[in-house]
Amino acid sequence: MPEPEPPEPYSSGGGRAPEDGGAIAATGAGGAMDLATSEGRTLEKTPGGPEGTGPAGKPRSLWSDAWRDLRRNPIFIISGLVIVFLVIISIWPSLIASGNPLSCDLAKAQEGSQPGHPFGFNGQGCDVYTRTVYGARTSVTVGVCATVGVALLGSVLGGLAGFFGGAWDAILSRVTDVFFAIPVVLGGLVLLSVVTSSTVWPVIGFMVLLGWPQLSRIARGSVITAKQNDYVQAARALGASNSRMMLRHILPNAIAPVIVVATIALGTYISLEATLSYLGVGLKPPTVSWGIDISSASQYIRNAPHMLLWPAGALAVTVLAFIMLGDAVRDALDPKLR
Repeated sequence: MPEPEPPEPYSSGGGRAPEDGGAIAATGAGGAMDLATSEGRTLEKTPGGPEGTGPAGKPRSLWSDAWRDLRRNPIFIISGLVIVFLVIISIWPSLIASGNPLSCDLAKAQEGSQPGHPFGFNGQGCDVYTRTVYGARTSVTVGVCATVGVALLGSVLGGLAGFFGGAWDAILSRVTDVFFAIPVVLGGLVLLSVVTSSTVWPVIGFMVLLGWPQLSRIARGSVITAKQNDYVQAARALGASNSRMMLRHILPNAIAPVIVVATIALGTYISLEATLSYLGVGLKPPTVSWGIDISSASQYIRNAPHMLLWPAGALAVTVLAFIMLGDAVRDALDPKLR
């Protein structure tokens, strides 16, 4: 009985087999398409890989993905430009305001806009425009310093509690419960009422004292989640020290929530400084502050509303810019929102 002939190799729809060294790709019609060897090698060397990889096929990190998303987010761009402008005028206010914020003329008290004085004058005859520009320095300084202090103190205490657990975690949890029970404004009224200094440091110290529990809770939960990952357990099994695991493996993967909350809290601290200054227990004259100007202008809101609107508007724009920046950073760093 004759043996059946073997099927023709690489055939599809009657096509012939490609020669050695060629590449073949199936077509949608069931046929075959020959590719030259050079074309096949070119496709293999094409930069870029599958989704989730970088140009050379390397996996992208969370931070590179976040920066890629932020650059495409108009909210981040707008808020970032506003914040950069605020930082610049905080460092060099004379770039856009040539006057002296403490130079006043009672003869011009409560007068409206004039050439060279677009925002008018306040109740003491001081230029509202110049004081609004110089007030940005105080607000940005208080917000940035308070945020850095709260982030450092809260991250260290919360990270250690989450990593070691046990009695240290229990003690820190009870201490944070005590601080959470203290109303912020009431605490400021009590603590800052006995301070006679007119500098920003007592206000910054108060914010750090009452603000660190929130960041410590977030850092604690983030560290507890990160230390349960397989790569941390593998590092522990290989004999890595606690400091190496904390700094090399846990910290880079647990810091994102802290950055998001700290960015949003920066705007909150700026508004808190203005609130305390408005109540008379925060910054005190001759310090130039939006809260002080709003407090002094509130009694003249009917006769000279410009005294109140400009510093209040600058405060609102600043706080909104930092909150929008924090929201954009949160959306970029949260994998669940992708």
